[in-house]
Amino acid sequence: MTYTILQYLIYLVILIVLAIPLGSYIGKVMNGEKIFLSKLLYPCEKFIYKLMKVKSNEEMNWKKYIYSVLTFNVIGLIFLFLLQLLQGHLIGNPQKLPGVPWDLSLNTAISFITNTNWQAYSGESTLSYLTQALGLTVQNFVSAATGISVLFALIRGFTKVNSKGLGSYWVDMTRIILYILIPLNIVISVGLLSQGVVQNFKSAETVQLVEPIAVDNDGNIIENAKIDLKTNTVSVNGKVVNNAQVIDKEIIPLGPAASQVAIKQTGTNGGGFYGVNSAHPLENPTIISNLLEMISILLIPASLCFTFGRNVKNKKQGIAIFMAMFIVLVIALGALAVCEQNATPQLSQSGIDMTTIEQSGGNMEGKESRFGIAASSTWATFTTAASNGSVNSMHDSYTPLGGMVTMLLMQLGEVIFGGVGCGLYGMLAFAILTVFIAGLMVGRTPEFLGKKIEPYEMKWSVLTCLATPIAILIGSGIAAVWPGITDSLNNAGAHGFSEILYAYSSVGGNNGSAFAGFGANTVFLNLTLGFCMLFARFIPMIGIMAIAGSLAQKKKIATTAGTLSTTNAMFVFLLIMIILLIGALSFFPALSLGPIAEYFSSIL
Repeated sequence: MTYTILQYLIYLVILIVLAIPLGSYIGKVMNGEKIFLSKLLYPCEKFIYKLMKVKSNEEMNWKKYIYSVLTFNVIGLIFLFLLQLLQGHLIGNPQKLPGVPWDLSLNTAISFITNTNWQAYSGESTLSYLTQALGLTVQNFVSAATGISVLFALIRGFTKVNSKGLGSYWVDMTRIILYILIPLNIVISVGLLSQGVVQNFKSAETVQLVEPIAVDNDGNIIENAKIDLKTNTVSVNGKVVNNAQVIDKEIIPLGPAASQVAIKQTGTNGGGFYGVNSAHPLENPTIISNLLEMISILLIPASLCFTFGRNVKNKKQGIAIFMAMFIVLVIALGALAVCEQNATPQLSQSGIDMTTIEQSGGNMEGKESRFGIAASSTWATFTTAASNGSVNSMHDSYTPLGGMVTMLLMQLGEVIFGGVGCGLYGMLAFAILTVFIAGLMVGRTPEFLGKKIEPYEMKWSVLTCLATPIAILIGSGIAAVWPGITDSLNNAGAHGFSEILYAYSSVGGNNGSAFAGFGANTVFLNLTLGFCMLFARFIPMIGIMAIAGSLAQKKKIATTAGTLSTTNAMFVFLLIMIILLIGALSFFPALSLGPIAEYFSSIL
């Protein structure tokens, strides 16, 4: 038990130690300050501006900024949609995969331009290398950069006085991709390559199995089978099994995995090059690659908290926001770890000790034995907190309450670190809401970072905070009563409802993970899930830009004895409570019908 707790602590400490210097680096990049890569990359930056005919000193107002964001994303959506439809006629397709059906193409295009990376398909058997590299990987970079760009527009809204300009979207995108995402992901890609993650453009290879297996007509493995390779016959207890098939070869899917895995983690994109994601031995082969990928999930979202404090010239404010996120993350990790270490309610009731020499016990269903419960639980917490969505275990196999923790983290509105950029600006919307409510409670003028908070900011903040619950609850409610949806479920009853709720929580929370086995590839689900992704991504983005534009035009208010502190422990506590009130209570009825009902039905 001591070793297990130490393992959790090591993950958290590594995250903090790496996030602080990266946060300072990102702040310098976005301010145009000199960094160690300036001599190498500044000529490239200038060339990109010249090629795009962009002015490096342009100052867009909030409407022009968000118009540029939306235009760029519409172009990316159309391009990725057509690329999937036509991939059967394009190069970079050694496996000769056909074009993707229109509804799945649309869903996937929406998924990747919104940084959600929900996948209703297996990448290795559906998408060509060209589509994976030119379509998905490119969107992994630009969708992540878009979220960070909007965050910095909001930061400038806090720092600028009597101004309409919030910087240039094109300059912000260029700097983020050129100075932050590309260098960081080159380092991570090399690290993954060193651990055995594949990176090539070869077609799938067929290899000989070390131990052949026998299957029946339905594809089920025949237990205790004796195989005679000379006669190709199968027998069990001396009796020949008719119509049995001997499998002695396996198809190994290859491709440019390492480069996509790196950016899917650091950009909180999620998804997977292979169908089973980071549980696949070619996508995540060792405990070192697991650590590298897992830390990468939260690295940029955590570092941006320190960037925020640095760039608004109030480091205590950045630390306060970080602590609010970190406290909820630790509580969620502790709850999930306890649920999984205690195994399923049925085993706990029966008094069965699951401890073995090789394994610490608990619920190992759906988890890789090479990672165990601690690494799997930490990954599940990190990926749902960060709106990343990549997985190294199947969340469908978690205990009822363990699965509920992953759902709740997504339902809070991707603000417990959340996606790159969008997680922090979502948290700042909650902070504005907290300041307003606290100010009313104590009779003080609501203000945040020297800017007065008025009804205009409040309206957009409320819409930003409620966008995720609206998308999830309405979407899952319609799906729960829609004819034929039950055919997409692996289970009936409370767990079946949990599969639906998890799916819409995932897309509404900009996450992309799924309960394993949920059959989401239908026209109805592809379209409704796609609409939820668009709504939950761009409505908050528009709201944040409107707030940024309003704040930039205001003057600074001097700090007085009557100013409500937003850097002390009391504010951190209030911020967490507001998040839980809006997030957790909004979903309590739905959670009661799903994981909570499943838990109590399993112990009664």
